[in-house]
Amino acid sequence: MTATTIRVAVLVGSLRADSTHRKLAEILRRDTPEHVELDILEGLDQVPFYNEDIDGDTAPAAATDLRTRVAAADRVLILTPEYNGTMPAVLNNAIDWLSRPYGAGALVGKPVGIAGTTPTPYGGKWAHADAARSVGIAGAVAVEDITISHPAPGVDVLADPDLHARLTDAVVKLVDYQPATTAA
Repeated sequence: MTATTIRVAVLVGSLRADSTHRKLAEILRRDTPEHVELDILEGLDQVPFYNEDIDGDTAPAAATDLRTRVAAADRVLILTPEYNGTMPAVLNNAIDWLSRPYGAGALVGKPVGIAGTTPTPYGGKWAHADAARSVGIAGAVAVEDITISHPAPGVDVLADPDLHARLTDAVVKLVDYQPATTAA
C-alpha cells in the first residue's frame, strides 16, 4: 500500500451469503481505481448487540476488530438493503459499536457513503436516511446517498451498466470528498 492509497471500509447490511449487496461490494472492489482499497468487513453477524456492560477494555473481539478496521480506514461505504422501511438490525448494531465511546468512536470525522438497491418503489430511501442520520449522530459525515431501485421486475441489477456507473461514481465521490474548511 502506498502513501496515496485511500482505504474504504465497506459495511454490508445483508448477511445472506448470496446477497446482492455483497455481490455489489465485490464488483466495486474489483473495479475501483488503483489508489483505492475496499476492505469488505466480514463478521458483522458475530458482533453482539451493543450493551455498555460488555464494552470497554474487554469488549468482544468481533466488536474490537470492527472498530479497529473502521478506525484504520480513510472512508466508510455502507451498502444496505431496506428491511421493513429501515436499515437492517445488523447494520444499526455495527453503527452502535462504532459510535462508542461517545464523541471518540471510530466513525468520528469519517466521510461515509451510503448506497444500495432494493426492489421496492421506495428504492431504500428510508434505510439510507436512517443510516445517514445514525452515522451523523455518531460523528461521521454522510457524503453520498445513492438510492437505487430495481428498474423493473426481473432486471439483473448486477449486470446493469447504469447501476454500475452510479455506484462507481459514488465511490469516487466518497474518495474525493474533502471536508469544508471554515475561516478563522
